[in-house]
Amino acid sequence: MHNYQYYGTKVNATELSRFIQHIFQTNQLLEGEGKRKSPICIWGRHGIGKTEIVENLARQNGYQYAYIAPAQFEEMGDLVGMPAIEGERTVFRAPAWVPDVPGPGILLIDDVNRADERILRGIMQLLQNHELISWQLPPQWQIILTANPDGGDYSVTPMDDAMLTRMLHVTLEFDLKTWVQWAEQNEVDARGINFALLYPEIITGQRTTPRTLVQFFEAIKSIKDLSANLGLVRILADSCLDEQSATAFISFVNHNLSELITPEQICNAQDFEKEVFLPFQKMVVKQPIRVDIIAALCTRLANYLLQDAQTLSSLQLNNLKAFLKIDFIPNDIRFTLLKDLTSGGQAGLKGLLADVELGKLLLKQM
Repeated sequence: MHNYQYYGTKVNATELSRFIQHIFQTNQLLEGEGKRKSPICIWGRHGIGKTEIVENLARQNGYQYAYIAPAQFEEMGDLVGMPAIEGERTVFRAPAWVPDVPGPGILLIDDVNRADERILRGIMQLLQNHELISWQLPPQWQIILTANPDGGDYSVTPMDDAMLTRMLHVTLEFDLKTWVQWAEQNEVDARGINFALLYPEIITGQRTTPRTLVQFFEAIKSIKDLSANLGLVRILADSCLDEQSATAFISFVNHNLSELITPEQICNAQDFEKEVFLPFQKMVVKQPIRVDIIAALCTRLANYLLQDAQTLSSLQLNNLKAFLKIDFIPNDIRFTLLKDLTSGGQAGLKGLLADVELGKLLLKQM
């Protein structure tokens, strides 16, 4: 165990995005008043999505985006630019990475505390004033930094208080539910999502991280029959994941857990008993009952139905009601799923409460 040193509140990806948006709005107001803007530093372990969250935020909001990794800077000139003569004065020309048009935009300084101490000291003026020596960032540009924690096995340069106090700090922690929602929206292999839900304890290791898991899931996406290609699957797993995680995935395949029915099959089944109930029963009704599989499927079903404002056909609504009434689903899981579906703001799903049996189940748990 490592005594990692983090800064700021620990948040999930959704909370982090909300925090960044709020600070951006505050910074815009401060800039309009001629006051200093505050950079944001996102702390967190490797591979949990710090950089990708910032990239997605820029893309979704139409912001311009610039990226630097100061650990790659070998000389101060990489940071401050090269000297040039203007008249009788020596000035520094901005490096190529410095944006030259007005924002809104985000400058991401990635893995900042992996930089050399000289570079860290040089960045301080940029954080304080959004400028360095002879150049400055254009208007409406925001600075975000990412950093790995101190006090552990990361090769990082400690930041002193003078630098820490120039930034607002927040720590990103992996949250499985938030990640699954992202994975569904980004069409990550469904078998990989099921695996993550069934083996959440392996997700944040040394080599096995959300980033390496997605790499692995992308690598197996084109393999339709995992069991028939188990040798290749193991090689691919070993190339991305640690041994424990790779072994867990092979066991996942060997026990046919990768063949878990999908939310689409539940909603669109023409013969619910044959296509949904019997395969589901065969997979989970064991000694003891596989509550983990039931919970995983219910999580995926809620995400599937809530991520798009889709109108359910009468067939789909009846299938959903039939699934919610399956007798071997534990009442607490059934209640959570029903509550999630009916509180999600979609009128079609609120109609589930019109079903007398489901209404009684909900009231019984409240």
